[in-house]
Amino acid sequence: MSKNVSDQLVDMLVDAGIQRIYALTGDSLNHLNAAVHRNGKIKWIHVRHEETAAFAAGAEAQLNGLACCAGSCGPGHVHLINGLYDAHRSSASVLAIASTIPTKEFGTGFFQETNTIRLFDDCSCYNQVATTPAQLPRMLQAALQNALHKNGVAVLGLPGDISNLPAVATETTTMIFRNKPVIRPSEDELLQLAALLNSHKKVTIFCGLGAAEAHDEIIKLAEKLKAPVAYTYKGKMAIQYDNPYEVGLTGLLGIPSAYHSMHECEVLVLLGTDFPYTAFMPVENKIVQIDIKPENLGRRAKLELGLCGDVKDTLQVLIPLIELKDDEKFLGIQLEFYKEVKKNLQNYVEDTGKPNAIHPEFVASVINELAAKDAIFTVDTGMCCVWAARYIDATGQRKMLGSFNHGSMANAMPQAIGAALACPEKQVVAFCGDGGISMLMGDLMTIVQYQLPIKIIVFNNRTLGMVKLEMEVAGIPDLETEMLNPDFTKLAEAMGMPGITITDPNDVKSELEKAFLQEGPILITIQTDPNALAMPPKLEFDQMKGMALYMGKMMLSGRMDEVFKIISSNYKHLSEVI
Repeated sequence: MSKNVSDQLVDMLVDAGIQRIYALTGDSLNHLNAAVHRNGKIKWIHVRHEETAAFAAGAEAQLNGLACCAGSCGPGHVHLINGLYDAHRSSASVLAIASTIPTKEFGTGFFQETNTIRLFDDCSCYNQVATTPAQLPRMLQAALQNALHKNGVAVLGLPGDISNLPAVATETTTMIFRNKPVIRPSEDELLQLAALLNSHKKVTIFCGLGAAEAHDEIIKLAEKLKAPVAYTYKGKMAIQYDNPYEVGLTGLLGIPSAYHSMHECEVLVLLGTDFPYTAFMPVENKIVQIDIKPENLGRRAKLELGLCGDVKDTLQVLIPLIELKDDEKFLGIQLEFYKEVKKNLQNYVEDTGKPNAIHPEFVASVINELAAKDAIFTVDTGMCCVWAARYIDATGQRKMLGSFNHGSMANAMPQAIGAALACPEKQVVAFCGDGGISMLMGDLMTIVQYQLPIKIIVFNNRTLGMVKLEMEVAGIPDLETEMLNPDFTKLAEAMGMPGITITDPNDVKSELEKAFLQEGPILITIQTDPNALAMPPKLEFDQMKGMALYMGKMMLSGRMDEVFKIISSNYKHLSEVI
């Protein structure tokens, strides 16, 4: 039997190394679904919501290099958008197949008609619609090349009628080329950078995800410069481990030591980071940035020198030009400060909380202790991000995924699906907020259907924790942040997944040990303290003023009991401020 366009498409996906398509089947996708089953070398992962499909594909792409999701006409592919935004901003190589209405109906206001070019333009690096069979293989090859080499989302529009027409052999290649060129600054630029670093005593290195492959080179550079090494959240898992020079992460979820090292140095070296929070960047010292994307240079800070290059390639030729420093005074001060910061963080662990108000810092520390050395963590946006950032340690083998650039709720559980399928040999632990898990709860059934052994930890604080904190520091009463939640354990059990509820801090370790021994999926609900705060590394006067104003408004409105709860839950923070 001759192949149709869908068969041709699936063959090319298999040749590109794609192992699965995350999608919800229906109407315009049905021929593609049938082709997947005829082929037998690729799997259709049946999700309950297309947003889950996009998040899962984004996670798989970040772990394995390339992944695919699909959405049917209109609402189907519209549901992909949030997850595709996240994947694109996370530099994940994802192919999204957006099936559409029949070509003869284009522009007529037909049922479920959308303009996919306009729809996906802002969250893709390639975005086209194949309206003839001859276009499909050429467009698909271009889409895959763009996704791989631009590290982003490529969208291919596929009308339902085209998907079942006879395939047409292409005049051009259908091969996918995976290139790894050596990219580094010129000799003159490297000499200029070396002269700058050699002429200053106090240097700090700040690493992002773009430095992930250069761990050993960063250690060598830090050793020569006697420089502390800070990192972004996305860079933590690759930079923290086996690093005697590390001083933690900075940003909204960071700690004071990294912020301090970056502001006290004479020269700050930014490696592979497009760190978005300019408020945390110093303005008095000299800043150097090295990034493989030249368009990123200087858009977050005022630079002394901006160089285009892959971090690993660049450091390999830079390090021989760097003179070995013997003055360790600056480094010693920063490392000692970091030691004190870590000691303070441990105080939050030692105070475990009380029944139905377990301290989330303690929970995260126990998970860090019990989780495998090569575990994959997915973390919801909000307070879950804070606890994971501060209490999950890198080992050199662990990975951590989150919506770190897009900042979407509900990402952790769908990303865990992609991680579990991409790396079936690895333990996958999802840090889910009660708000996040509620958004895409239906896809717990996807986990059950494929028996994915994900450990879903629900930090059930009965509130939108980060939003609550944002309102408090702005001096606004925390309106509409309370969550009326179901019994998540019973809900999991109704879906065919074991569930555990932990209400007492004394039970946290033993119950989590049991859960982690569970072979299949399990959902663990932990009743955490809704008043636990996460203080940023730099406390602004306006934030303190806002918190005081919030407390005053609460007292005047008769909510004294809530004020006392906040104070009692966060006395450690208050002592630090005082």
